Amino acid sequence: MSKPWILVGMLAVLLSAGNVLAQHQTPNQQPNTAPSPTAPTGELALGTVQIPHAATADGKPLPPGKYQIKLTAQEAKPDAVGTSGNLERWVEFLQGTTVKGREVVTIVPQSEIKMVVKDAPPASGASKVQMLKGNEYLRVWINKGGNHYLIHLPAGGADASAKTKK
Repeated sequence: MSKPWILVGMLAVLLSAGNVLAQHQTPNQQPNTAPSPTAPTGELALGTVQIPHAATADGKPLPPGKYQIKLTAQEAKPDAVGTSGNLERWVEFLQGTTVKGREVVTIVPQSEIKMVVKDAPPASGASKVQMLKGNEYLRVWINKGGNHYLIHLPAGGADASAKTKK
């Protein structure tokens, strides 16, 4: 075999090795298989809940009672890391036409609720109110229209301030 053929063979091996290395350096584009979560736009009446214990909503006392919950169009800012902007919004707690309190709600699509909450969800169109973490938090959980609405309120508020005055 002559030297030119050896050089051509070596050159071919080097070029093919360079091509293989180039393929490994560039990551493959992964398909986006997860549908982006959707939340209702605008305002939406979520339902009526009974708050059994005093709580705090947006830093203000929220006494026990029956409240209509209304989702507002206002997004919570700044966005939480890893969430879509329209999945963190404000809700209002109303008695009649009077807003008694406001708080941030997290909207979780039906397909993702098992990754977020371990408890059994309320039935579609229903809600449940639970005390959490050693009675420190009150969770209002509403299941409506293919989404779950989770509102977390610090326990206390009107009851706590009344107890400290005694």
